[in-house]
Amino acid sequence: MACVLEAPLRMSVLSEVTASSRHYVDRLFDLDPQKVLQGVIDMKNAVIGNNKQKANLIVLGAVPRLLYLLQQETSSTELRTECAVVLGSLAMGTENNVKSLLDCHIIPALLQGLLSPDLKFIEACLRCLRTIFISPVTPEDLLYTDASVISHLMALLSRSRYTQEYICQIFSHCCKGPDHQTNLFNHGAVQNIAHLLVSTSYKVRMQALKCFSVLAFENPQVSMTLVNVSVDGELLPQIFVKMLQRDKPIEMQLTSAKCLTSMCRAGAIRTDDPCIVLKTLPCLVRMCSKDRLLEERVEGAETLAYLIETDVELQRMASITDHLIVMLADYFKYPSSVSAITDIKRLDHDLKHAHELRQAAFKLYASLGANDEDIRKKIIETENMMDRIVNGLSESSIKVRLAAVRCLHSLSRSVQQLRTSFQDHAVWKPLMKVLQNAPNEILVVASSTLCNLLLEFSPSKEPILESGAIELLCSLTQSENLALRVNGIWALMNMAFQAEQKIKSDILRGLSTEQLFQLLSDSDVNVLMKTLGLLRNLLSTRPHIDHIMSTHGKQIMQAVTLILEGEHNIEVKEQTLCILANIADGTTAKELIMTNDDILQKIKYYMSHSNAKLQLAAMFCISNLIWNEEEGSQERQDKLRDMGVVDILHKLSQSSDPNLCDK
Repeated sequence: MACVLEAPLRMSVLSEVTASSRHYVDRLFDLDPQKVLQGVIDMKNAVIGNNKQKANLIVLGAVPRLLYLLQQETSSTELRTECAVVLGSLAMGTENNVKSLLDCHIIPALLQGLLSPDLKFIEACLRCLRTIFISPVTPEDLLYTDASVISHLMALLSRSRYTQEYICQIFSHCCKGPDHQTNLFNHGAVQNIAHLLVSTSYKVRMQALKCFSVLAFENPQVSMTLVNVSVDGELLPQIFVKMLQRDKPIEMQLTSAKCLTSMCRAGAIRTDDPCIVLKTLPCLVRMCSKDRLLEERVEGAETLAYLIETDVELQRMASITDHLIVMLADYFKYPSSVSAITDIKRLDHDLKHAHELRQAAFKLYASLGANDEDIRKKIIETENMMDRIVNGLSESSIKVRLAAVRCLHSLSRSVQQLRTSFQDHAVWKPLMKVLQNAPNEILVVASSTLCNLLLEFSPSKEPILESGAIELLCSLTQSENLALRVNGIWALMNMAFQAEQKIKSDILRGLSTEQLFQLLSDSDVNVLMKTLGLLRNLLSTRPHIDHIMSTHGKQIMQAVTLILEGEHNIEVKEQTLCILANIADGTTAKELIMTNDDILQKIKYYMSHSNAKLQLAAMFCISNLIWNEEEGSQERQDKLRDMGVVDILHKLSQSSDPNLCDK
């Protein structure tokens, strides 16, 4: 079995390697089984904690031989077990070691080993599998290639506390996304793992808990099941709450809080349930405090952000717990030059991961400020907050940039802040820069934020227009990504609201008639509604209506006809009739309706429609066409009278709907 090596080694290095390690590998080929066993045991002792020795042995081809011995029926159980232990030790070295082991097809060999009747050998194989699967270079799908593997692992859970610990650890590392969750769920993971939460072994309890935290994440099916499972007469949520208590280890508190958070977000536990309000939320806020380790603060803040993301009451509660808003400001100052960390290794680690703290703080601020104006004000008044967001928008880490944009988006929902802080810090500049070349997930949130900055009361609207926003937004409307199309057209709609004629003309020029038709025939109703909203904003105030209809009248009338004839919902048709009412308000533009019998018949048809909203919109068209003070009103009235419009108006004046009656 050939083993692929990571990189060619220079001869001088190889000879040095050979001299010190060759004899370990040579002994694996001895004809005396006892000497082979002793050779494997010596090799085990030589590689413990020695990464250089591990790499040497891999280069010298120890792995294929160890795997051969492990799979040989003639090998003694003791030898096979020792081989599994050495392979596990090699896997604990560098990522390159794991890659070399994977290239030698170690996983199928170890999975085969699990069929042995010998428990010690099974445990050694599982320990090695665990080490390989927790490595970031191992594809999780390797666990699911053969359906019988999961069933067999479930069956092995009852063998010993070690099989329980290792199998739960394998499951929690290999459960990435809904397909894996469903696979494990369908193989009885919940029933098989639940009783391990009350095991006498802390490690088993902890790994079982981690399993549930990944199984339940964003998974309503698992969450709804967990709520009703009981162990020794106690329901799982109650067991999780016990694991949240302050006297439990931090990792246990955090992981059980994650389980309860997932169950709450899935709707399995109410947001006002005491186990969320009085236990989970305060526990997660505690994790954000200064005296916790970096990774605990990151995980605490991110889990809390997820818990409160959609619930305004939880957002309010979190914002007044333990001065959380101020406490999060410390996330940006860490580690400081006067840091209390005396452990150099720890300091080095934290310096490399400090960006994760900033990302977590931005995420939590975004959730806290999602709905409540007072909370947004408190966040923005936190020291240097706007500067921190602006800096976050240009960080090298894509995750920090995304979290900063999310935070900005959340705060941009505030009319007050758009007029003050956003203007003082010229937030639009870095935002426009982000929009120039960013991955889609950032573009979606950044373009949503831009929509808010383009609202008519926002002082940023003018400078954004001057910086070439129209071209940028028109290009977004052509995106294959639906959210980007919606945001592009939405921002243009906001931009066109009460805008001057030049801006409206620039928008129409930038979009092109062809693209406008494309958007009006988009399969997504959101895109269609926003495009109609844009048209309605473009066709407002008489001089603008007349000007636009003189240049684009034919195409716009075509588009209106297309929609009124199509299979669309009431809202879409109502918006389209409102556009017609705006055109009817023009001085010269109204002639485009009066000379189009097809459109007039459609207006007449909607006056008698069963839906009152459509009847009202159609009557707006009529009232704008027949306005007495305007030139040619008599001829228009005569034409509409001949069409039978007056009879319909008589009927509508008897309507039970007061709005219709008045109109």
